[in-house]
Amino acid sequence: MSKREVDIVVLSDIHLGTYGCHAKELLQYLKSIKPKAVILNGDIIDIWQFKKRYWPATHMMVVKHLVGLIAKEIPVYYIPGNHDEMLRRFKDFQVGSLKITNKLSLKIDGANVWIFHGDVFDVVMQHSKWLAKLGAIGYDTLILINRFVNFLSQKMGKGKISLSKKIKNSVKGAVKFINKFEDTVCSIATENNYDFVICGHIHQPEIRNVDTPNGTVTYMNSGDWIENLTSLEYTDAKWSVYKYLEDPVAQAVDIEKKKQTKESSKELMVSLMQELNMVKGSHNRSNVIDSMEAA
Repeated sequence: MSKREVDIVVLSDIHLGTYGCHAKELLQYLKSIKPKAVILNGDIIDIWQFKKRYWPATHMMVVKHLVGLIAKEIPVYYIPGNHDEMLRRFKDFQVGSLKITNKLSLKIDGANVWIFHGDVFDVVMQHSKWLAKLGAIGYDTLILINRFVNFLSQKMGKGKISLSKKIKNSVKGAVKFINKFEDTVCSIATENNYDFVICGHIHQPEIRNVDTPNGTVTYMNSGDWIENLTSLEYTDAKWSVYKYLEDPVAQAVDIEKKKQTKESSKELMVSLMQELNMVKGSHNRSNVIDSMEAA
């Protein structure tokens, strides 16, 4: 199968290690594209809710696929979020083409682009971390219930529904929070002369122009791989929101168990580490990025 070429892919809020993560669908998507650069914008591995007893082969296969990109010297930038904040202590760590940083300031085709996860603007995260963690557990439980509801719904010949989306869209406080989050991000971006600002965190994929007192900025959010199954793609000097549910090519990628590796998660981890050891110390940057400053 010929892979679709993409200049830059931005992924966030994958939440590997949780029941709600759509790792299989993400793997199908990753196997359908050929990116020149990958930006992992937070909450990739959910360390908050990580459980040793729940780490399916498909979750490890996603990690192994990303390591495979690094082995091919494709630039991969990892920006930790609140659920994988433990990795923030490794800021500026680099191995091969992988670099961990808390935020990115890029110049892409002449435009200034600011990329960060977004939890820094979450009041709950800043002042009541225990409450945020409790909410995360409740969210994961809701996703499990949602899967059961959708199983019954499909058996009855009806379509899937998203309980979490319905709740977020119906609760005025949630809508108000999202709007305030976006407005705050955009105001700070224009104050610092950015043309584009990219976030994750709120699981709300979007691209829109926002007018602020300091000018106009394009706000973008990569969404998530729990509810929306989305990413941001940059190709032919244009940004777009990718939607797995609207991509029959990715959905047709066959990674059924009979064709999957028979390695256990432990064996996959060993082979993953072997690949990391094979990564070279230098790499070629994507020519789409004119210059990069990791702050």
